[in-house]
Amino acid sequence: MSAHSLSRNERLRSLGAVRRLFESGESGFIFPFRYVWFAEPDTERSVEVLFSVPKKFHKRANKRNLVRRRTKEAYRLQKQILTDAGTPLNLDLALIYSSKETLSAKTIAHAVRRILESVAKEL
Repeated sequence: MSAHSLSRNERLRSLGAVRRLFESGESGFIFPFRYVWFAEPDTERSVEVLFSVPKKFHKRANKRNLVRRRTKEAYRLQKQILTDAGTPLNLDLALIYSSKETLSAKTIAHAVRRILESVAKEL
């Protein structure tokens, strides 16, 4: 499998894991994203990510899908920042888009990079 893919097992889908993430995870804000992450020691390294674009800010589904696609692409191309760290952890990460404007792919990619670097530094 390619290093730049985003397969199904890399996406956070479990309701229990999402609940645990938002109840006991650490959070931060880097414009235009609010991010929440939760890490626990595990035998093998796995990173699962959740992307969210609230309907509150973008009423039209095509705008939400555009922002979600741009965010997924930015994460997919830069996820090696998290996987390069040495300690085996099970990491859950949620990226929540919090701007009313539809920003460019370059701006979103820069914000995702800053988020991944800050999470990697905390680990």
